Amino acid sequence: MYTHRLIFPGSVLRGRGAIAHLGRMCGRLGQRALLVGGKRALAFAEPLVVRQLEESGVSYLGSEWYGGECSETQILRLSDLLERHGVEVVIAAGGGRALDTAKAAAVQCHIPVMTLPTVASTCAAMTPLVFRYHDDGQFRDMQALPEGPAAAVIDADILARTPLPGFAAGLGDTLAKWYEYRAVSATQANQALAGVVRAHSELCHTLIAAYAADACAAVRAGQANAALEQVLDAVFLYAGLTSVMSNGGHTGAAHALYEGFTGSPRTRHVAHGLLVGFGNLCLLALEQRHDHELIAAIGLARAAGIPVTLEEIAPGLTPPEIAPVLQRAVRSADMVNMPFPVDVPLLQAAIDRVHRLAAQGV
Repeated sequence: MYTHRLIFPGSVLRGRGAIAHLGRMCGRLGQRALLVGGKRALAFAEPLVVRQLEESGVSYLGSEWYGGECSETQILRLSDLLERHGVEVVIAAGGGRALDTAKAAAVQCHIPVMTLPTVASTCAAMTPLVFRYHDDGQFRDMQALPEGPAAAVIDADILARTPLPGFAAGLGDTLAKWYEYRAVSATQANQALAGVVRAHSELCHTLIAAYAADACAAVRAGQANAALEQVLDAVFLYAGLTSVMSNGGHTGAAHALYEGFTGSPRTRHVAHGLLVGFGNLCLLALEQRHDHELIAAIGLARAAGIPVTLEEIAPGLTPPEIAPVLQRAVRSADMVNMPFPVDVPLLQAAIDRVHRLAAQGV
């Protein structure tokens, strides 16, 4: 009998000023806290975190850079550090790779983790899933953890200061929840949760289509507004619920193309969601969606700051450089989820069609 275990965050605080509750939430999880994150996130978040912990009487053990890649090397290094320092709770700050590294290390040590995203680039703050990479940045696999975050703090005032490319990456990754789920769901067994997953994933698209432009304006200004809060709910809550309820099985050609891009040194360090966002357009072309739908999707991608051509991803990318990307993409397990076989010529044709339609809109 098939068993699908749903692993949700223990608690979620969302909205402007949510970090004001971090210390009290952390105190319920442990009394010795370590902050783990990316370099930018640590510089920005550490003063805020220290103040909250001091007010709640939680011992602050310092901060630790996550290592730059969510790789087995960094996960094991961080796990060893957590054990040696007697850490009782991990506070993970930053974007997807930083949060995933901290989640994986904390689970190995049986320590609760609280996520504090400082960039709205993925739904990693909410999920028990980890995207693992090799040390050089090539995609390795997606690992399902036995536990999710004990708490997540989604502070709109903090996330309004997300760098715009990071926010655009979050929009691209979140749009994929709808585009990919719609494409692959017909191949999956009918499940009681399918309707809920479909509703959440479609809501992600609806909210971004309605509010992306105003939310991007809020990020440019560094000031939260109602549109940004709506989009943050899509990026974290609804996208996170989609990932949890579909057990990570909702990915398709957009993520497959992303995995292909990680095989090239020219593209592997471009943000996950920006590459997935371009992959969304290629997915629509693979499905033979009508030009009108693809043109609308290209327009939404542009409004959200998502690249719509290979030139925008890596200027001067040559056919010999893109060939291994496509070969890796069509061999991806995510591509196998597609309801029809996809080979290199078919994927190249989809990219060419996206380019032609994008040029029409210039």
